[in-house]
Formats: sequence, structure tokens, C-alpha cells
Amino acid sequence: MKRTNVGQYEITSTVGEDVRAFIPRPLPPEPAIDLASLQSSLSKALVSLGRLDGLARILPNTFLFLYSYVRKEAVLSSQIEGTQSSVSELLLFEIEEMPGVPTDDILEVSNYVRALEHGLQRISDGFPLSNRLIREIHAELLDSGRGSDKLPGEFRRSQNWIGGTRPGTAHFVPPPPHAVADCMYDLEKFLHGQDPGIDPLLRAGIAHLQFETIHPFLDGNGRVGRLLITLLLCHDGLLRSPMLYLSLYFKQNRERYYDLLDIVRRTGNWEEWLEFYLEGVAQTAEGAVQTVERLLSLFAEHASSIQSQGRSASSALRVHQALQERPITSLKSISKHQELSLPATTSGMRVLENLGIARELTGLRRNRVYGYDAYIQILNEGAEPL
Repeated sequence: MKRTNVGQYEITSTVGEDVRAFIPRPLPPEPAIDLASLQSSLSKALVSLGRLDGLARILPNTFLFLYSYVRKEAVLSSQIEGTQSSVSELLLFEIEEMPGVPTDDILEVSNYVRALEHGLQRISDGFPLSNRLIREIHAELLDSGRGSDKLPGEFRRSQNWIGGTRPGTAHFVPPPPHAVADCMYDLEKFLHGQDPGIDPLLRAGIAHLQFETIHPFLDGNGRVGRLLITLLLCHDGLLRSPMLYLSLYFKQNRERYYDLLDIVRRTGNWEEWLEFYLEGVAQTAEGAVQTVERLLSLFAEHASSIQSQGRSASSALRVHQALQERPITSLKSISKHQELSLPATTSGMRVLENLGIARELTGLRRNRVYGYDAYIQILNEGAEPL
């Protein structure tokens, strides 16, 4: 559906150039979204989302998957912004025994993990998803490293632009700084609204695009905007565990994604964007279910192999359990968290090495680090640097 009242342009000056900055109209869209045209896609997405949420509720230990899922999402979302880190590099960085100065890319991804976990914890504690929380998440995201000089936790006070080397050649110019607070206030009202005509899943997709259009921060807008989807789904009760992340889908379809952002800004065709978004939810939820099922099968197969090792199986099973929780870790960390002596941990890890389940990664004689190869391989699928 084409809409004429999508927003307005305002001439503003930045870096010595006059540009047309776009101020979107407040949500919800008018005329109202054609829900009938989206019903099939919405139903499919909700069924897939419900299947994922149902699986999460019966898992013996949801944390096993959340730990790795959150880190994969951090890598993927940061890759979209140009970082070149991998999941394995992030997991290595998080090991206390691995000294060294992190690269800007790794620090950026690690900050994303902290920002996501902060937002999820605040929502779990009952804090509303609000502009205050969005600013808190942004402060965590840009706490250190690249972007730490770009007003962490504060809405921008200067003009930004998207694409192009200067404002005059920009692909898109978001609202001027004086309009940002009002735009975000209107978005917050929409987030808190209880319009029965808009399903919470649609609300998350609408809010994401509006946030990206406002681009309220000097840096980190894309990452915060993608986080907003998962946080909204948890806040509104569609997900009990935060196991849905759309960054892989956006990464794989990034040209279409950016085209649709532009289409909504030009024509107000929210329905076309929401079709794309709902397909992403369905695909991502189904993919997450399949991944969890593959990992459960992998863990069971390897546990069976370990149990056949006789007397050495007991400590090896505990080491295997630790690797399910942290697929890259050290003997010292396993010993501490499993309350297992270091000799028993070393013996158990040797069993896993002999079975081809785990592999030493550093080649060092001390502070050795081990990886759960098959798990890491599944985790890395789709997370290769762009």
C-alpha cells in the first residue's frame, strides 16, 4: 500500500552543506496497515516462533544455548557494521587466562554482548523498554574502543548521514538533531501502546524500521536497532528466552533489507517491509530449532561415546558438560566451574582428545585452551566474515 503522509523534509546545514533531512511521521502508520495481506505470513511466523519458544522451555539447560547464541548474534550484528571478528575469536578473548590487548573489532563485539545482556537483565527485572533503557544499552555498546568518543548513552546533538563521503552525497539523511528527542518520544509511546490491531510481532518490526530511520545516535544505530527486535519480543512475552536474532537473515539479504528501508521512507509501503521481516522471523526461528536439535543430538552422541570409556568416563563426562557450556575454554576454568581437580580435568580432557571430540588450540605448554570442534563448526555456520 502506498501512503502519502510518510514524513517531511527539512533543509538543514551540516559540514558546510545544505541537505534535506527526513523526519518520519509518528507511528502507527496511517492509513492503518493492511493486516489481511499479512495474515498468512504473520501466522507462519508466530507458529515458528511458538515452536522455538516451546523448545526453549523444555530444554534441560537453556543457558547452554543462550551463551553461544548471544555471542554468535554479537559477531553477526557487528559484521554488518564492518567488523571482521569470528565467534572463535570472541570466545578466546573471553577466557581469563588468555592475555593480550584486544583488537578494536573484538572489543566492539564483546561490548555488544554486554549491551545485550544488560538489556535482557533490565527487562527481566521488570524495567520497561523505554528511551532510558535504549540509552543505557547504547552506553554499554560504546563503553570502550571504537566509537567510545561518539556520545555513549546520549542522543546525538549533531547531524549524521548514511552512505556517501559527505552530506551532499549521502544516501539518506535522518532527522536534524533538534527533532531527534521528539521522534524518539513518539517511538517510545508506540512501544508502550496497546493497540489491539497491531500484533506484538508486527510492532517489533515496525519499531525497528522507525528506529533506523531516526538514527538517534552518532554511532551504533544498526546494532541497537537489531537488538530492539529481540528485546521487544521478550518484553511483550512472545519469547521467554531470547533465542531469536535476525542479524544472519539481514546479513544474507542485506541489499533487499536496505532497499525496503528506503521504500518505506519514500512510499510508506510498510506491508512490503513487514512481509520481508516476517519471513525472516519464520526462517530464523526454524533455523534456531534445527540448530538446537542438531546440538542436542551431537551432545548425546558424544556422551554415549564417553560413557563407553570405562573408569575414565566420569571425569570426561564432566569435562564434556563444561565444553557444552563454553565450547572454547581452559583446563583451569573447567576445573574451577566443575569443582574438579586439575589432574582429573586433564585426564578427562585427554579422553575427549582421544575420541576426537576436543582439540587443544594454542600449542602452548601452559595455559592450554581447548575447543569443542563439532560444536564450534555448527556455531560458525553463517558467521564467516563478510
